[in-house]
Amino acid sequence: MPRLAAWTSSLLLAAGAALFGSGQAAAASADFGYVALGDSYSSGLGAGNYDSSSGSCKRTPRAYPALWAAANSPQSFAFTACSGARTGDVVANQLGPLNSGTDLVSITIGGNDAGFSDVMTTCVLQSESTCVNRVNQAKGYVDSTLPAQLDRVYNSIRGKAPAARVVVLGYPRFYKLNGTCIAGLTEGERAAINGAADHLNAAIAKRAADHGFTFASVVGTFTGHEICSGSAWLHSVNWANISESYHPTAAGQSGGYLPVLRNNA
Repeated sequence: MPRLAAWTSSLLLAAGAALFGSGQAAAASADFGYVALGDSYSSGLGAGNYDSSSGSCKRTPRAYPALWAAANSPQSFAFTACSGARTGDVVANQLGPLNSGTDLVSITIGGNDAGFSDVMTTCVLQSESTCVNRVNQAKGYVDSTLPAQLDRVYNSIRGKAPAARVVVLGYPRFYKLNGTCIAGLTEGERAAINGAADHLNAAIAKRAADHGFTFASVVGTFTGHEICSGSAWLHSVNWANISESYHPTAAGQSGGYLPVLRNNA
């Protein structure tokens, strides 16, 4: 009987410890805070079903931050990403929800600073040589000016959320070379644009790493789903809604961006 009593007591203690531990885990999960910052690639421009209250920021529940939050139910979720945002806009307008209790931050930023929209407009409307020159100009900006702007953003995030895991997501390559497109940009223009995306991603990755942040590339998840792939997760020129051009579709958000955040959060 003493041995049975001891065994029963041990079993009850083990069960109590398991329950206590699971309670701690549940409490930790319940306290989890997530803040989503960035530009149109984070707000979800191109995915449709925009939240009217977000105005020109074009935030949507189809964007990867909202999809991640819906799947993981953090206690707090602040979605301040905004279409058209540059680094200065993030610092000035998006950091309010960050605090010492923030556990996860995601961000895409840098493309607008580098002149993404003007590069694409130039390449669509002008000659190949003019396109390549504009791409090279943007790459020069990425080398000379963007790093300091990213540093300002990353320093501001760390200052407001010192314990947060920060996931900096990159941009996809836009074109599948020698793909299914029979009109539009030349292969030289498409290659130059892809090269610019790689150049931008490399610069962002370096600055993220230097701040102790996680850089998460989406090039792999978008491979096979670029424009001219026959199964694109990116809009080409969208004359019906020009602002959505060269942005991820809803499938690009859920299939291209969400898995990358999920694997790095």
